[in-house]
Amino acid sequence: MKLTDISPKETWAELENEIWERFGMRPRVYDTEGVGFTDVSFFGNDLCKMIQSTPKAQTFICAVAHNNMATMARNTRQPVIEECDAGLIKVVVPIFVKDEFVGAAGACGKLVEDGEVDAFMVNRSSDVPEDRVEELAKTVPSTTRKEMEELARFVSERVEKIIKDYEQGTS
Repeated sequence: MKLTDISPKETWAELENEIWERFGMRPRVYDTEGVGFTDVSFFGNDLCKMIQSTPKAQTFICAVAHNNMATMARNTRQPVIEECDAGLIKVVVPIFVKDEFVGAAGACGKLVEDGEVDAFMVNRSSDVPEDRVEELAKTVPSTTRKEMEELARFVSERVEKIIKDYEQGTS
């Protein structure tokens, strides 16, 4: 089963837009392979934009974080709130239809409270000079753990509604 079997791509893009509008973070809905499939593309800050546009950094920071967190979310069937290797917070909510894992949804791109960007790690993963990474890090907004828990709840509730609508339409 694919996410588009449950609801059209536009529904998932609408969820991403809602995440962006409410939380100002880079939203994404991923299939089971960890690939975002909507045309929505927001960046919450210049550092994330640089990381996402640098294949090496995207592979070693974003993809690794998503794969690890999506696996945790899949195994626990619960939202996961963790930092990526760059030091930015990421929220991953698993999407299940009955017992079948069909993807994940969430957002990333802020620093939690007293967190800081790991400029050395970003430099090693992107080949962008550390001083440039530190400059870009100044564009990263901060958040609280409570706000990230609110984001996880919001995404979970929206996903539950999408799944419920799907199940009611097929019963």
